Amino acid sequence: MPNATRPTLTASDVDALSQPFTLRDGIVIKNRLAKGALSESLARRDHTPGTRIKNLYRRWADNGLGLVITGNVMVDRRAIGEPGNVVVEDDRAFDDLVEWAQIINSGGATAWAQINHPGRQAPRTLTPQPVAPSAVALTGTAGMFAEPRELTHDEIEDIIRRFATTAGVLVRAGFDGVQIHGAHGYLVSQFLSPLANHRTDAWGGTPEKRRRFVIEIVRAIRAEIGPDAALAIKLNSADFQRGGFSEDESLEVVRALAAEGIDLLEISGGTYSSAAMLGVDPSLKESTRRREAYFLDYAERVRAELPDLPLMLTGGFRSVESMNDAIASGAVDLVGLGRPLAVEPDVPGQLLDGTITRSTVTPKRSGIKVIDNLTELTAYTVQMWRMADGREPAPRRHPAINVVQYLVRNGIDSVRVGRRGL
Repeated sequence: MPNATRPTLTASDVDALSQPFTLRDGIVIKNRLAKGALSESLARRDHTPGTRIKNLYRRWADNGLGLVITGNVMVDRRAIGEPGNVVVEDDRAFDDLVEWAQIINSGGATAWAQINHPGRQAPRTLTPQPVAPSAVALTGTAGMFAEPRELTHDEIEDIIRRFATTAGVLVRAGFDGVQIHGAHGYLVSQFLSPLANHRTDAWGGTPEKRRRFVIEIVRAIRAEIGPDAALAIKLNSADFQRGGFSEDESLEVVRALAAEGIDLLEISGGTYSSAAMLGVDPSLKESTRRREAYFLDYAERVRAELPDLPLMLTGGFRSVESMNDAIASGAVDLVGLGRPLAVEPDVPGQLLDGTITRSTVTPKRSGIKVIDNLTELTAYTVQMWRMADGREPAPRRHPAINVVQYLVRNGIDSVRVGRRGL
């Protein structure tokens, strides 16, 4: 069980966010603000990281963040989740990975890489025949995704090995740790969900068997990276779909992961079909939006049952008051920021030094779900592309310009909600 250093704080501590945090492995995160994963779509055509993605992280390097988690790094080039994904299967781009990690570390931030496999959530233009726990297609996606093929036992074992290999390469390149993406309906999340996993063999049929995939990934990665690098996971509190992955089952998964010695749990929620993580889903209560921390109730449940497990909460935080309260109350240890960093790249340092008291970024809602999803998806990605090209964000651009620019570059099949962070 992780034994993290958690200083005693009270709600009156205005500098709770400035306190360092030490993980079980001895890694010290300099403060409590973390960059949540944002899928950058900036890799070269061969899926190796290049100049543009390094430029983006160089822009964030001195902005005061304590922890920086990269966007999706895929473990298999045959399974691409979105245009521009970085893929790490071996050492072929090792020097680029070294430089990427060094850029993140240069401002004092801890560097983690998020590793992922999309499973069935891969557009048919990129992955004509996706794989999944079961041959269950995504619904409500207008044919953007092909019906997946069910994975064989040997293929599942191969994917587990790929997660470990990717993690090993990244840690050897200088990343301080890795985060498994187990949320938002990607492959790990698919195995956990009774809606996506209809198997009756060793990999499904009961909650224990559905979580075997992620447990085996954790074990394989730990064996590969050793005890000194950090191993974290991003997990849904729930899928917010009837009959799907529930909070109660999620808590059982967290208990099992804690027993395996994970270093940190990042809590999120939702899938592409129910995008609670973006704050645009109509099922999200207005009182929850006002509180900012979308999944705080679940975080408090985890804390009550597993008080020594380090927790990061991402989703909705905008004001320093809410961030401080979440940390000072002891509910969580790190606050994750996503979309604000794409529009206001200097916001962490400004919050910490008192220059500002809140981010001005809010979900863009018209009341029409398709439009809301499209503008949320494109607005922040295009801002990251601007920084990758050496320009500053342009948050006041008309949303239509962002949509057109995104579609020209990535194509209409790439328009899907849910993958750009919070």
